[in-house]
Amino acid sequence: MKQTHNLDAETKEQVIILLNTIMETELAGVVRYTHYSLMIYGYNRIPIVDWMKEQATESITHAQRAGELVTLLGGHPSLKIGTLLETSQHNIGDILKESLKHEQSSLDMYYRLLELSSNCKSVLLEEYARELITEEELHLDEVNKMLRSPGDIKEFKPDSA
Repeated sequence: MKQTHNLDAETKEQVIILLNTIMETELAGVVRYTHYSLMIYGYNRIPIVDWMKEQATESITHAQRAGELVTLLGGHPSLKIGTLLETSQHNIGDILKESLKHEQSSLDMYYRLLELSSNCKSVLLEEYARELITEEELHLDEVNKMLRSPGDIKEFKPDSA
């Protein structure tokens, strides 16, 4: 029976490094979404703040799960936090565009993990990556829809903003 902790040393190290990067990015998401929730003003503040707080809570859960996998593989969870960029742009549209970039970055990492896990034939890591890819793609869709004008059914394109 093949278990995830029986990965070859090189692959295991790559997975641990990536999981630590995921953990750092998700921890940055906690800070990012908490900050955003404090910077929302206007008529729609309450539902948007609630959504931002939910994203912060989900980010801490994602970070914890990544850290658990690091220790499962015999690694040491990072104490670092991912990049935090203060753009000083606090209107809702700018915040959502930053959120879109953050979610895309997270999604890209989960896809890299899926590729690594497929190569090493780890069902545990593969299922974890697939689950988080699904969640991140849904988040991207939510943010994309929030960036559209009412009645606009076409996908928001960040480069066109």
